[in-house]
Amino acid sequence: MLVCDDRRVLSSTSVFAADGLQLDDVACRHPAGPGREIERAGTLALVFVRRGCFVRRVAGVESLLDATVAYAMHPGEEQCFDHPHGHGDDCTVLSLDRALVASLWGGEWLLPTAPLPVSPQLDLAHRMLLHDARRHEDGHDVFERAIAVGARLLEAVDGRRVGSGQPKTAGRRRVLVDEARQALAGDPELSLAQIAQALSVSPHHLSRVFRATTGVTLARHRMRLRVREAMHRLAGGERDLARLAADVGFSDQSHLCRVVREETGTTPGALRSALQRPD
Repeated sequence: MLVCDDRRVLSSTSVFAADGLQLDDVACRHPAGPGREIERAGTLALVFVRRGCFVRRVAGVESLLDATVAYAMHPGEEQCFDHPHGHGDDCTVLSLDRALVASLWGGEWLLPTAPLPVSPQLDLAHRMLLHDARRHEDGHDVFERAIAVGARLLEAVDGRRVGSGQPKTAGRRRVLVDEARQALAGDPELSLAQIAQALSVSPHHLSRVFRATTGVTLARHRMRLRVREAMHRLAGGERDLARLAADVGFSDQSHLCRVVREETGTTPGALRSALQRPD
């Protein structure tokens, strides 16, 4: 993600990676003072500051960055960081390949160079994204939410540009959603990126249209299909919840139980008793 000559003060942990998107937790513990080392950006990314304050210098331009703003990095960009305080800083780095960035940014992959404002709502959304990604329960949900977080950040700069390219009429949007639902009914493990590619749209636009049309994310629709399949198996007398969770796509038994309760208001055991067919 970053190339730095002094790795004693900078640490990076990869939290999630799939389909051209990566989420990293980066901590810097540089002492107070001006930056002396040149760091070379190794990826195209949006960087959210979670804690701390620092000055970033790129091509002679300085930007003061704290937890109310984010910034963009471009591959190979030479940057230097000054640290007015000695208590370090923590950032969330959302790396995207050029195709994903172009799908968010009106077909262009070069991102804005000025600091990007982060609203309180978006700040919470990116922190919850990082928290949930660490749990590794549903990668499909993490990917879709990460795309949405990136889009919301860029919308503050140019909302029309971020919204360009999506189907314009209600009829075309409904057809797109139905095609996505049909694909998931055939294989619930298809990723958002795979479905979008098959339907010749961007993941961002498919996700946005699906949610606007159905009221839920594509990841939540996928989860509901899993719950329906689990209920079908429970009605048939399935008692091994660990095997059931693995078979229908949950990360483990506790994930199955939590989502089933969220969707139905009760437990898999209670559903088995209520739905099991008599002999």
